[in-house]
Amino acid sequence: MALAVLILLALAQSTAPPAARPTAPPAREIAAGTFLLPGAILPERGPDGNTVVFVAPAGLVVVDTGRHPWHSDGILAFAAARRAPIAAIVNTHWHLDHSSGNGRVKAAHPKAPVYATAAVVAAIAPEGFLARNLAAAKAAPIDPTMPAVRSEERALFLATMAAAADLRPDVTVTQSGAMTLAGRPLAVRVAANAVTAADIWLYDETTRVAVLGDLVTLPAPFFETACSTRWDAALDEVWATPFALAVPGHGAPMTRPQFDTYRQAFRGFRACVAADTAAETCAEAWTRGIGPLLSTDEEQRDAATYAAYYVDFLRKGGGAGPGCEAQ
Repeated sequence: MALAVLILLALAQSTAPPAARPTAPPAREIAAGTFLLPGAILPERGPDGNTVVFVAPAGLVVVDTGRHPWHSDGILAFAAARRAPIAAIVNTHWHLDHSSGNGRVKAAHPKAPVYATAAVVAAIAPEGFLARNLAAAKAAPIDPTMPAVRSEERALFLATMAAAADLRPDVTVTQSGAMTLAGRPLAVRVAANAVTAADIWLYDETTRVAVLGDLVTLPAPFFETACSTRWDAALDEVWATPFALAVPGHGAPMTRPQFDTYRQAFRGFRACVAADTAAETCAEAWTRGIGPLLSTDEEQRDAATYAAYYVDFLRKGGGAGPGCEAQ
């Protein structure tokens, strides 16, 4: 999730009481040899994306490592409890809520290579998205009245960027194909110019589980770095795969019908953005479209808030985020 969304999130939750110090997420088995460590979006904090761990013959394959230390603590605790090495790390994309934990995980399991696309290289380059955010963070005056939680979040971002080499792939994934990671065969798919310049999603034929990263996020899609047209097509490519369960980047695992609900709502939202329709109307249509996937009134409100923001964002960018290469 990108910086503008974090600001929006902070404003939306500014009246919420500070959360207790978070604890490591528990792992639960969602399919044979496949575990989910759920991410979270907590008041005043940046989010953590979901982590999926595949148990493989030669160790564990960790897909996405979260943002905060407590999230990577959960990954490391899971590995310790199973007495298994982490043999590979896959980053679905370079957003920091999915990759900031790379360094902590690799410090404990230094033989685990990071598999990712080269999109992160551009993001951390001097004129890249993350580099620009870093410059803005460093230039911003320090507010002595800043709440401790926000100060922690700023420090975490600066520390992650100071160790940006941990975000780079050891193995660069350039195209879709079959791969065997730690002895477990997986179909690795690369979606170009979708959420970022290149995103990875995975399909395990044995369990029929698809791990989608931010191709699916609740309560809304996050468009800061996205090409919405190609993203729409990527959702169709996922649909053409015979998965039974899809794990989004944020939110609970989805059945095929639930994924299709999201896919159709995404398409409807893009059409509404392209039309001369009030932002509030598009936001209401989005929230109504994904209503079956939302559990609480708070999720409904957040969905509407995000969607209304992104109507104007996408219209200003011609339907895309900054740096989108193909529409």
